Amino acid sequence: MATGHEGGNIVPAAGDTQRPRRVLGKGRMEAFSDGVFAIAITLLVLDVAVHPPGTPLEQVLHAWPAYVAYVVSFLTIGAAWLAHTTLTDRLAHSDSIFLRLNLLLLLVVAFLPFPTRLVADALQHTDAERVAVTFYGLTLLAIRVLGSGLAEYARREHLYSPPGEGEEPPGEQRRLLPVVTGYVIAIIIGLLLPGVAVALYFGIAIYLVVPFREVARLLFRRS
Repeated sequence: MATGHEGGNIVPAAGDTQRPRRVLGKGRMEAFSDGVFAIAITLLVLDVAVHPPGTPLEQVLHAWPAYVAYVVSFLTIGAAWLAHTTLTDRLAHSDSIFLRLNLLLLLVVAFLPFPTRLVADALQHTDAERVAVTFYGLTLLAIRVLGSGLAEYARREHLYSPPGEGEEPPGEQRRLLPVVTGYVIAIIIGLLLPGVAVALYFGIAIYLVVPFREVARLLFRRS
């Protein structure tokens, strides 16, 4: 409410002034996030194990579902970390909502070792593999959507530093639609053909990790 006049101008009461948005440093957020990514990606190897019966070689070969699930999850978390690092490197600062969205992303990343274990145990058991692979795919999809949502929030709230000369602005959203579409297709296929779905998850992870444009540029330069 306005409480009086000064020189013909309305003087707002103290309650009418907008409080400036609190600007938070990003250092602790980056350190905490990197720790969660590192722990989650390390926990994946604990699910790789051999089980009797059989000779040692037979046990090692029989454990192939665990190797597949480990590689797919490792690449997926790796891709999420790469995207997260690119995002935070460009941040000028963060705010309270950004920190909470970041926690939500880390919650799902830290959860990924559990569905990875389910897939490793279920790929050779027809009754359980559809449920395990579908649950796994939904977790992978959630990681990508939350990561893209975090980047979009930073863009909308102008949390990024201004791009330098010759530097492109963050382009997280460019890859969101094809990746989300790929995950949705893989999840639907997984209801009928779980093994094919896992192969598609592997392909998506490769797509997210390998910088194909940079590799192509290097090859063209050498040629």
